[in-house]
Amino acid sequence: MTLSREIVRRWQAAKAAPVPDAVLAAARLHCLDAVGVGLAASSLPQGEPYRCFAAGGQGAISLLAGRSLASAADAALVNGGLIHSLEFDDTHTSSIVHGSSVLAATVLAVAQACQASPGAALRAYLIGYEVFIRIGLAAQGGFQANGFQITSVAGPLVSAAIAAELMGASEDESVNAIGIALSQASGVFEFLTNGSSVKSLHPGWAAHAGITAARLAMCGMTGPETAIEGTRGLFAAFARDDDAPARLKALLGDIGSRWHMPDVAFKFLPCCHYLHPFAEAAGKLAAEIADPTQIAEMVLRIAPGAAPIVCEPWPLKQSPPDGHAARWSLPVVTAMRLVDGKVDLDSFKQKASPAVLALAARSRWEPLPQHRFPNAFEAEVECRLADGRTLTARVEDVFGNASRPAGEADVLTKFKANAARCLPGASVRALEAFFLTPGAADFTGYAAALAARTQ
Repeated sequence: MTLSREIVRRWQAAKAAPVPDAVLAAARLHCLDAVGVGLAASSLPQGEPYRCFAAGGQGAISLLAGRSLASAADAALVNGGLIHSLEFDDTHTSSIVHGSSVLAATVLAVAQACQASPGAALRAYLIGYEVFIRIGLAAQGGFQANGFQITSVAGPLVSAAIAAELMGASEDESVNAIGIALSQASGVFEFLTNGSSVKSLHPGWAAHAGITAARLAMCGMTGPETAIEGTRGLFAAFARDDDAPARLKALLGDIGSRWHMPDVAFKFLPCCHYLHPFAEAAGKLAAEIADPTQIAEMVLRIAPGAAPIVCEPWPLKQSPPDGHAARWSLPVVTAMRLVDGKVDLDSFKQKASPAVLALAARSRWEPLPQHRFPNAFEAEVECRLADGRTLTARVEDVFGNASRPAGEADVLTKFKANAARCLPGASVRALEAFFLTPGAADFTGYAAALAARTQ
């Protein structure tokens, strides 16, 4: 049996499996968090391309970008792009998958279009995330090592499976949808050369591609059944790993009984996840460094697997061209925490301050000798001061990851702050109730809350 067909069959079996309350609660919280992040992005300059794209659209599906409506595929593109545009969306660290930016965008659009129940939508989102994580675990970083973002190259296939499920596709149509989606898979890391904003499109396009693939499959188009394990399939073309298909097959065996969703990490800083522990480590040192200008040198030790994203090329990382590009800069984000005392949405509105850039210029990076990447995101920051002292702080894993889980209160605080940037208080509360309280009959409350935005 091909992997695509096995996924579809195991998906159907998982639909009938009992889901622990904690797993469902985690899924609801991640969906809510994604919507909040997308709303925050819609109020900031990073959201302008999506607001412009959505203006004057036609359809009936709610957008996080404003009062406009769109088709399901275009809504997923816009919403997924917004959710990812601030680097504030969730990540399963071991698989390096930004799941919700693709899957929540897909589910919310297709469920509205098909009038699926919120319960069915949540179950599709949850099972899709479980498949997505297993693809990432099987690849063992191979997609990223070859210059592709797993979120955008594997995302279309999982999005297609979700869309096919919610649209009521047959088994063969679902398998074809996955195969069709492979031909739309894309998303490379070349944006790192100048910090361009196109990375935000990766999950939005993946969601758009998956929905389109499912529709085409249900209209009779066919796709390769060996989309995942074939000699020109997902793993061969993008991860270049002949052993990954066998690993995925083994990982699929416990879908419906082993749930990874509670391990998905929430992000509490709007920048590359690899940088979060460095900001925290810098915060530990800040209390002992009254004047950051007295830091003669800053040494940043990072896992080699994370370094290409946030360290290379180092001269560009030390002086990013604008605030958005700084979201992937190890020296600048660490310096921000020491100089500005914070790293938040406002930190990336414009180019970093001269004081931040000056400290970044006095920094260098080294490989972290012992690390657990990607199972943990670790950091070590060493500051050598002008008075001869050397201060060091280490963080063993990022806050919000499975080993240091965030509480519901932490996530709700983040959601409320993000959503309040463009929604009235009543709508913020309505969205919280819609996502966290089981039993909603349809998406009417969700659509009404988004339609009441204040800007």
